[in-house]
Amino acid sequence: MNVIRLDATRLTGLIPELAELLADTVDGGASVGFLAPLDRAEAAAWWRERSTAVAAGRLAVWVAYEEPGRVLGTVSLALPDKPNSTHRAELVKLMVHRAARGRGLGRRLLAVAEEAAAARGITLLHLDTETGSPAEHLYRSSGWTPVGAIPDYAADPAGVLRPTTIYYKRPGAGPVPAGTG
Repeated sequence: MNVIRLDATRLTGLIPELAELLADTVDGGASVGFLAPLDRAEAAAWWRERSTAVAAGRLAVWVAYEEPGRVLGTVSLALPDKPNSTHRAELVKLMVHRAARGRGLGRRLLAVAEEAAAARGITLLHLDTETGSPAEHLYRSSGWTPVGAIPDYAADPAGVLRPTTIYYKRPGAGPVPAGTG
């Protein structure tokens, strides 16, 4: 399994595969901001919009793949553009294709993002995830600290309002078991 960081050109070249990953994630029940079923064209348009943020340096995106063109997972760091917040980043859109789940890929992608953040000098990461979701177990077991939950924060893919838990982590503050799980 290879994990690489995408520049805007590579991201643009992988839009069909990234759109398939996003649609599979949503259709599989993960709450990542979209309702199911997610149209592939809508997913592709969303990824095209991300390429602008990648080109501007406001978003770092990594993909995991087994062979060229077969994207199995992704994770991103949203990097603030304000002078008083350059020490932090938001972990966003950690996604693993249903066919690749249970092999430690989510944990590996999480570790890659955390290591990249630490290497960049980022001292604080934060994220939000659906309360009670499988992703929440991953974050807790990877050393993320829950801050609290917000009721009815976002609709899940079926359109049901669900609570969201906010987490934070200080990169490099503790062991992250890369490649395990």
